[in-house]
Amino acid sequence: MDSLVDFEECIKDSPRFRRSLGESESEVTELENRLDKLVKLCNRMVEAGQAYNEANQLFLGGVVEFSQYHRKDSTVTTCLTHFTQGLQEMIHFHMMLFDQAQRSVTQQLQTLLTHSIPQLRESRKEFSRITEDLEQAAAKSAQASRHKAQDAEKASHLLLATRKCFQHIALDYSLQLNQFKMQQKVDILNSIFSYFHAQYTFFHQGYDLLKDLDPAMKKMAIQLAQLSTDCTEKRKQLEHAHLLVQQRDTSEDSVVTLSPLNGVTIQGYLFKRSKRKIKNWNRRWFSIQNNQLVYMKSHKEEPIILVDDLRLCAVKALDTIERRFCFEVVSVQMSCALQADSEGLRQAWITAVQGSIDLAYRQKTEPTHTLAVSSQPSPQTPPLRQDQDPHRPAIMGLVQQGAGNQQCCDCSQAEPRWASINLGITLCIECSGIHRSLGVHLSKVRSLTLDSWEPEQLKLVCGLGNDAINQIFEACCEEGMSKVTASSSRQEKESWIKAKYVEKRFVKKIASPHSDASLSGAQTGHSAGGLGLQLYQASREGDLVTMATALAQGAGVNWTNPEEEGRTPLINAACGGSLVACEFLLQNGANVNHRDHRGQGALHTATYWGHTGQVCLFLKRGANQYAVDERGKDPLSIAMETAHADIVTLLRMARMNEEMRDSEGFFGPMGDDETFQDIFRDFTHMASNDPEKLSRRQFEREKEKRDESEGSEIEGGAGKAESGGKVGGGR
Repeated sequence: MDSLVDFEECIKDSPRFRRSLGESESEVTELENRLDKLVKLCNRMVEAGQAYNEANQLFLGGVVEFSQYHRKDSTVTTCLTHFTQGLQEMIHFHMMLFDQAQRSVTQQLQTLLTHSIPQLRESRKEFSRITEDLEQAAAKSAQASRHKAQDAEKASHLLLATRKCFQHIALDYSLQLNQFKMQQKVDILNSIFSYFHAQYTFFHQGYDLLKDLDPAMKKMAIQLAQLSTDCTEKRKQLEHAHLLVQQRDTSEDSVVTLSPLNGVTIQGYLFKRSKRKIKNWNRRWFSIQNNQLVYMKSHKEEPIILVDDLRLCAVKALDTIERRFCFEVVSVQMSCALQADSEGLRQAWITAVQGSIDLAYRQKTEPTHTLAVSSQPSPQTPPLRQDQDPHRPAIMGLVQQGAGNQQCCDCSQAEPRWASINLGITLCIECSGIHRSLGVHLSKVRSLTLDSWEPEQLKLVCGLGNDAINQIFEACCEEGMSKVTASSSRQEKESWIKAKYVEKRFVKKIASPHSDASLSGAQTGHSAGGLGLQLYQASREGDLVTMATALAQGAGVNWTNPEEEGRTPLINAACGGSLVACEFLLQNGANVNHRDHRGQGALHTATYWGHTGQVCLFLKRGANQYAVDERGKDPLSIAMETAHADIVTLLRMARMNEEMRDSEGFFGPMGDDETFQDIFRDFTHMASNDPEKLSRRQFEREKEKRDESEGSEIEGGAGKAESGGKVGGGR
């Protein structure tokens, strides 16, 4: 703790006070010298940084000019274009960093040097003057003769008045000195912390930017050494596969396991339980190909797809029936019980399926190889015909198709490469940096070229757009304050953006019959309730523009409707089934776990109405799937009660996810959360782009086709056996 000037000693004007005062003044002098040095060093750093940016800009221009030499080579031109774009954005990041350094360090510390310390000096001069006056008054009073009563009394009065004046000035000076000693710590630490935060933001943005260049760098590296790399890799794979086959045990329980990171899948014989006759088990040749689980009845027939997308399934051991070595594959459409020949083979299949689920997300485009896990002869598995995925346009091009999205929403800069998710607008790089400084509660900024986008977020930005948002936030521009342009300074843009989104100065005010500034509490509550009701009604209809208008005018995103049992706009949006409306409310701070007077939240409501996409979205956003309503029903119970089979399966898979977190093995803790998050992401993607695929009728039609294909399976085969357990496919 710093030693402060004692006010009691100040009144006494004791030597202890003088000593403490001298030490404090020496500390202020030393602090002034060090601050002056620090400010000068910061200015030198900023000047050097600006010179570095200018040199870097010249070098970037040279790279662009040099790329014209390879204009006939599209590969090299594309790589250099990626690099120049990344370097250009990095220069902008540097400029933002040095600007923040100058404002946080130089300006804040300069305030101490030019304002606080000079005030202390003036107070010091006044204190020194009154100190001299006190000494003179004391000396004059002491020299007064006792025989001259009038002169003695006059000297005593002068000494008393001077001493009181000294005490007031000394106390004020001591207080000012103590306050400065305490406040300078806060100012200095705040200045350095602001600069450190600017550095943190700079490196974080740089890391995100450089990730975008990673594919181009890998592509160029592959082109430089393609022949030797491919030859070496293929030779190692052949030698490894040869060694594995040569050393493999030929016994019945032999198990071949390979790391799924190498792209190797599995194939072999398994017993499959019949759907129509649950006591019949038929021996089929199973394999994992192209992220699908398929089987063949014989080598003369085409393979049948059991699970068409491994990303939407889970696998677990099945120990609740009489037969040994069984496991269960659960997907959205169905659930199937399978049996291996041994415990080792069962574990190998479970591991392989889990590995393929993981590979479906991490190595979708890499080629895979198949490997038999049984020593018995296997039929040749013909390749499956795969439909090509439709070409997906680039996110940047898709977003810029929205009304007004071809230019920055705030300064009209062309080709914006950033966007604010919760506002639904596109931004240039400089305005995006200002939006980041506002805080995520006002604007959540994301890159259109560097970040990954979820489908509901993409539809949100496309559904709103710059024109719609500007009609809301620029409806009443004040006279004398024109909109900034691309050539405006950063300070002008920052002032405009804060006035637009923080102060909401240009949002159209709500018309009110009361013009008096002092409205009653009931009138104010009625106004807020009207906006909340407007947001509430628009959320069910999915009217994004009306919802954005209500929020801009002051509606509470978690407003509860007293006439409908305390429901919030998010719960009402779950009733209406608009996935984008739910995402808009969540991005703007809606509480996903709020429950109405009946104890039902958004997840309960979406489950009751059968909106699978909303169920996935709420689970991704942290909804509590174990919360019960006033009847004691949780979302899973509601789904079973309303016979929404797809949601029942989804909620069970979500609960299975939590159970699998405690499982051991290579794909236990690592593949668990990420895999199920990807499952939810794919569900919401289908809900945004192909909702018919999630309908229960579609599942029933596919199930009928599989049942018809299995109708010819009769007793007497190798898989005919008795099962005393409960049916595992009843999910």
